[in-house]
Amino acid sequence: MAEVRNCPKCNEFFNYTGVREVCHKCAQSEEELYQIVYRFLRKRENRAATVERIVEATGADKDLLFKWVRKGRLQPAMFPNLGYPCDNCGHLTTTGKLCSKCQDELKADLRTFEAAKEFRQSVEERDRVTYHSDRKR
Repeated sequence: MAEVRNCPKCNEFFNYTGVREVCHKCAQSEEELYQIVYRFLRKRENRAATVERIVEATGADKDLLFKWVRKGRLQPAMFPNLGYPCDNCGHLTTTGKLCSKCQDELKADLRTFEAAKEFRQSVEERDRVTYHSDRKR
């Protein structure tokens, strides 16, 4: 079932079906812009272009470039300087939501947390020992 929404770009009403976040008109203009960017990147001398260079040469928005890389329309394997910002620190990454540095930090924090949790459990088990003072031998 379609839902009526406002297009975030032009503020027109459109039926949102879960496929596109923008209206048909804006989706067409995005597709035309994608073709321009793709033609630019297909040239051998532009394959190693940075995001800033692509924005400057084609007029595409950074967020659109990031969206196309996230969705897999622009492959970082073919264009090595492309990526999208890490959700934590903002550095460019090509896989997942976090860059490798943030992933490593998160893994280290989780290891530390697990070690502390195990230590707390061992202390609780040690303190649970019951001593009987009136026990006869």
